[in-house]
Amino acid sequence: MYTVYVLKSLKDGRTYVGCTKNLHNRIKEHNAGKVTSAKNRKPFVLWYQEEISDKYDAFKREKHFKTAWGRRQLRKILEETNKSISIDDYIATRWGEKNHAGP
Repeated sequence: MYTVYVLKSLKDGRTYVGCTKNLHNRIKEHNAGKVTSAKNRKPFVLWYQEEISDKYDAFKREKHFKTAWGRRQLRKILEETNKSISIDDYIATRWGEKNHAGP
């Protein structure tokens, strides 16, 4: 199983789209600065993911999300998925931060 994922940078608020077979390890690599193209934008949180069984289809989906049309589609998906939640609320909900002050 492959995962097409979108990470959100807590530093600059921008997103990173990728594809991997091991999402947990890949997020660790991003946050450790081991991904050259994103090392200056860490830390990251997982913002969206899609599980795809076929390797070819997964990398095709990742590539699509990196096009102008794909970015527009992804933005729409993220708006629907995270309609009423701020990045701070998302992080607090996702990881159960105790000291979250809210938006």
